[in-house]
Amino acid sequence: MSYKFRKFLSAMVLLIWLPVYVIVATTIVSEIDRPSLPVEVAIYAVLGMLWALPFRWLFRGIGREDPDAQPADDPSRDRT
Repeated sequence: MSYKFRKFLSAMVLLIWLPVYVIVATTIVSEIDRPSLPVEVAIYAVLGMLWALPFRWLFRGIGREDPDAQPADDPSRDRT
C-alpha cells in the first residue's frame, strides 16, 4: 500500500470513523445505568484507546516524510 494512500485512509478514518465511533460509544454507555464517576471515566478512557487499535498499522509512520519519494536533486534545497 502506498504512502499517499495510507495518508488518505488515515484522514478518512479520523474524519469519518472516529466521529461515528464516538457517537456509538456514548450511546452504548448512556444506555447502561450510570456508574460512579471514576468507573465512567475509566470506561471512556478504555473506549478512547480502543478505536485506534485496529488502525495502528495505518497510522504508523504517517507523520514522517514519504519513504517512496524521489530525493530532490535541487542544490538550493540544501540549507546546511
